[in-house]
Order: sequence, then structure tokens, then C-alpha cells
Amino acid sequence: MGFPGDILAQPRFGVARHERPRASGRAPQDAGWSWVPIRSLAPRHRGRILAHLLALDPHDRYLRFGYQATDAQIEKYVASLDFQRDEVFGIFNRRLELIAIAHLAYLPARAGGPSMAEFGVSVAKHARGRGYGARLFDRAVMHARNRHIDTLYIHALSENTAMLRIARNAGATVERDGGEAEAYLKLPPETLATRVEELVESQAAEVDYGLKRNAQRLGRLMEAIGEVRRQLAQLGRPASE
Repeated sequence: MGFPGDILAQPRFGVARHERPRASGRAPQDAGWSWVPIRSLAPRHRGRILAHLLALDPHDRYLRFGYQATDAQIEKYVASLDFQRDEVFGIFNRRLELIAIAHLAYLPARAGGPSMAEFGVSVAKHARGRGYGARLFDRAVMHARNRHIDTLYIHALSENTAMLRIARNAGATVERDGGEAEAYLKLPPETLATRVEELVESQAAEVDYGLKRNAQRLGRLMEAIGEVRRQLAQLGRPASE
């Protein structure tokens, strides 16, 4: 399903200006553009994925899954994630908490039909307004192109106008059916630029994650040292105190 309503900024596909678009569609000279480390997730991250999704409020769960997902249904969804078949991306904060997640699910190929992947995303409420949803969308597009996917599919509620606007502005065909809508975005073929860009961004995200993990370990070590010092100071005080 689609984006919670206030998550996304517009990705610029087919920019009608003089900048050369990025392979993923975003112009490198866009005002306010900055790199966001997006990391591929693995089975060992299930616990953090679950914590992120369970923290969504009822309305955000409704927008993300298309129904009022219960805790048990979310647990079942996370347990069913196939990290070998699909791709799951995440953005970590400095405390290594997942604050944004995207799921790119590859759909079974139909005889003579396009190869397709479905995109869904969620962003923690406290991390919104930073364009994380849009960055995950761009990354999913680039990844799908590099896997020879020619159509990105988005299933959203009709009330999720932000999601549908993103799809339309990207050039997608949107079909409404009552309270739901489907969007189909045709993707251009992969290029050497998209392959190199994904490789570089993946490696940079791994480095960023390692730095955050080391900083977290150092922080815990300093806290432990501080606690030992406090205890020693207590032991060294005169009995009269």
C-alpha cells in the first residue's frame, strides 16, 4: 500500500530543466537535496522492522496496509518477509532505530506481461517532513530498473492523495476503483550509471551504519566507565557522609 499522507516530497522524473537528472530520477542540483543513507535490510532486522511497524498509529497502519492492521497481522506480515526474493530498504537514525522502511515486492511474472514489482513504504511520525519516503521511492525505482523490472506497481487508498500525486508526477497511469486506486509506472532500462550509483550508495550506507554502530558502542562504554567512576567515588567517601 501507499504512503502516509504527509511523508513524501515530489520526486522529479523527466525534469524539464537544464540539470541532468539522476539515474533514479532526482536532479542532483535540486534545492535542499542531501544524501540519505538507505540500507538494504536482512532477516536479522526483523525485530527492528516489527518495532517500527507496531509503532505506527491506527491511521498510518490503515494507509500503509489498506486496512486496520492489528499487532498480530503485522507480526505475521513481518514473519513472512522474503529477503531473498524481495528487497526491503531502511533508514536508521543515530540510535540505530528504523525510522523509515520500504518494501519492494516482486510480483509473479505473467506470460507475455510486464515484469512488475509492488512498492510500499512507512515513515515514523517523528521523522516526517524530511523527504524520507521520496528517497525510498527513488531508491526502489533505481533498484527495480537494475533488476530488469519494467513496471512499478502501487496499490493505494483513493484518499491517499499524496501517494497518487507522487505516482502521477512520476508518469504513472492511475486507475481508481471506488475507495482504492492502482498506479503503474513504466521504468526505463538500467544503465551503467544506475548500476554504479546503486553500488556506491549501498556501500556508503554500509559505512554510515558501521559508524553509527561504533558510536553507539562507544557511548555505552563511556556510560559504563562513568558508572564505575560514580561507584568508586561513593566507596571513597568518608563514613560520616
